[in-house]
Amino acid sequence: MPEPLLVVEELTKRFGGLTAVAGVSLAASMGEIHAVIGPNGAGKTTLVNLLSGDLAPSAGRINLGGADIAGLAADRVARLGVGRSYQKTNIFRGFTAFENCRLAAQARLPSSMRFLRPASARADLDAAARAALAAAALDHRAGVVAAALSHGEQRQLEIAMTLATRPRLLLLDEPLAGMGAEESARMVGLLARLREAHAILLVEHDMDAVFSLADRLTVMVNGRVLESGTPERIRASAAVQEAYLGAEETALA
Repeated sequence: MPEPLLVVEELTKRFGGLTAVAGVSLAASMGEIHAVIGPNGAGKTTLVNLLSGDLAPSAGRINLGGADIAGLAADRVARLGVGRSYQKTNIFRGFTAFENCRLAAQARLPSSMRFLRPASARADLDAAARAALAAAALDHRAGVVAAALSHGEQRQLEIAMTLATRPRLLLLDEPLAGMGAEESARMVGLLARLREAHAILLVEHDMDAVFSLADRLTVMVNGRVLESGTPERIRASAAVQEAYLGAEETALA
């Protein structure tokens, strides 16, 4: 196995008397999809928010490529090579798909808040935006206003925007949410391709997609890790079946 890009050790987040994430440890390597699954309220999105810098941990360590990023602001985490998507699509609906990606590429620059130079004059930003759209299989929709894209295309666009920031680690929070069968199949194919050049931490409720994509899985319940391992180990775990998969396991077998 390659050296993990992301190593999380005993990560904890408390909100007053509530512990939303309790001593979570996991790792993700380049070329790997590590899926995090669990029932609603298990702490999965809080975990992603801690890894992306949207929340500061109460305790624990987050190591990215040898650097401790625990507690860093989200913009600094992004510039270190972490891209994330959200449960709810987070795009600029009045801008074209290309303009969305160019803005994302610009945000990656140390000079992103300097407004005197027009972004349209930056050929490198244009190239990054076009490359991101191509990687997300949306290059043919570059000139379409984001609001006019289908739901599945909007989810692809959000991933393209993360790719425009040149991430090493992708944190994807329910990228298949709300999709029909055809759109889901397209997204599964996209994630399989993105695995080749990234480490991916995937939070997803679509178990068919998870078990077709994941190299490793971590199951969370009540903020804690119940089980972690290969898809085969998770399928065979009586504790996982009892706490989460339940009757779904028959369909997954």
